[in-house]
Amino acid sequence: MNEPSKSTPESTTHFGFRDVPVGDKQKLVGQVFTSVARKYDLMNDLMSFGTHRLWKRHFVATSGVRRGDRVLDLAGGTGDIAALLKPVVGETGEVVVGDINAAMLDIGRDRLTDRGLVGGLRWAQLNAEALPFPDNSFDAVTMAFGLRNVTDKDQALADIYRVLKPGGRALLLEFSRVQSELFGKLYDFHSFKVLPKLGQLFAGDADSYRYLAESIRKHPDQETLKGMIERAGFGKVEVRNLTNGIVAIHRAYKF
Repeated sequence: MNEPSKSTPESTTHFGFRDVPVGDKQKLVGQVFTSVARKYDLMNDLMSFGTHRLWKRHFVATSGVRRGDRVLDLAGGTGDIAALLKPVVGETGEVVVGDINAAMLDIGRDRLTDRGLVGGLRWAQLNAEALPFPDNSFDAVTMAFGLRNVTDKDQALADIYRVLKPGGRALLLEFSRVQSELFGKLYDFHSFKVLPKLGQLFAGDADSYRYLAESIRKHPDQETLKGMIERAGFGKVEVRNLTNGIVAIHRAYKF
């Protein structure tokens, strides 16, 4: 007589500090960013005291991207990084802005169009885990404050590797592990006590801001992420901490 089959619980992943079914995370993250899309700059200002603007400028200035390069900017919906990259790649280069969230892309396209930034820019709604581009398509792939929201980070890193040309570079800017214990306590207080209240006050949405603070704490720290990048096939992985490790830049090469 056959034994009754045993049901297997669905795999879970983290959504902030909650465990949710893997299949639900993309939808939940999408709801967060649809909610905050029109307040995205405000969100970043509240989370970083405005320092995100300096981090992004430094990220692009030290990226090694050159005139004529073709760059894929992932999770780039509102166009902040693309606006900085476009003058660097010049008229002979191209920046493809990819984001899974349509609301973020709409805002970014409108914002950059209003600034006269149209030529050499493409916009694509896509999933970073399954990039709709051929192998060896880009000179560089950038991703700022997006990897922590991806469900399968290993798959995303593998696909970034795939679409890069040999000699191309991946550049990741992401919140990371604060290096100072005292500074970390102040940062935690701001993240979990102050930020949700500011989110409620200025954007009418405390829960999304609470999730964003939690997602930072669940994201791999500097060394763990470095190891993940290496396992995806990259070489010469470099890590640079900014502002005591609140954020870190990971740079890696496809050889």
